Amino acid sequence: MIDKKYSIAIDGPSGAGKSTLAKAVAADLGIVYVDTGAIYRTIGYYVWKHGIDPKDAEAVTAVLPYIQVDMRYSDDGLQHMMLCGEDVTTQIRLPQISMYASAVSAIPTVRAFLLDMQRDMARRHSVIMDGRDIGTVVLPHADVKIFLTASAEIRAARRMKELEQRGTPCPFEEVLRDIQQRDWADSHRETAPLRQADDAVLVDNGTTNFDESKQLLLRVIKEALAVEK
Repeated sequence: MIDKKYSIAIDGPSGAGKSTLAKAVAADLGIVYVDTGAIYRTIGYYVWKHGIDPKDAEAVTAVLPYIQVDMRYSDDGLQHMMLCGEDVTTQIRLPQISMYASAVSAIPTVRAFLLDMQRDMARRHSVIMDGRDIGTVVLPHADVKIFLTASAEIRAARRMKELEQRGTPCPFEEVLRDIQQRDWADSHRETAPLRQADDAVLVDNGTTNFDESKQLLLRVIKEALAVEK
């Protein structure tokens, strides 16, 4: 579609479908998908597993040298998260890890620890990257920026269905509460808070199904890249 390497940044709150849609769009475009939320969840999982307070910046910073994070792509098309050689792709999706991920992602040293990894991916490949601050901090010069969102209730219903499919069901009220707490924490943190980049396209997919949402994102991306070209 375009000869040079390009980058696509998708930001938005938890449960907006960023990862699922970004993965599908990457497959359609034939580019690399980078789930940055999974990277922070991996750090959060390490902290949780070792009984560390995720808001204790000093304690979290102290263990960073011992954390080895890697991403692998297998035949199932998924981005598998490796933590010190162990595949933790399933474990990092446990409900309690969400708040740990949010807390550690607010620590400047953690963000610095992972920033080069994320930017290096964009330097070496055409990528679509999703998270909370991709268009504002990680890839401020991305060729395409999208802010994907939906109401908290819709996002909670989607997340609840996702957890059921993974065999870790959770009551709707609990999932909604976690979503709302995560929204507040992500948007009020001092370091790289969740916000829409000034030049990002706002996409609300609360009333569209998966295929409709994917086509909408593809249309936004192709229009933006056509202008860039």
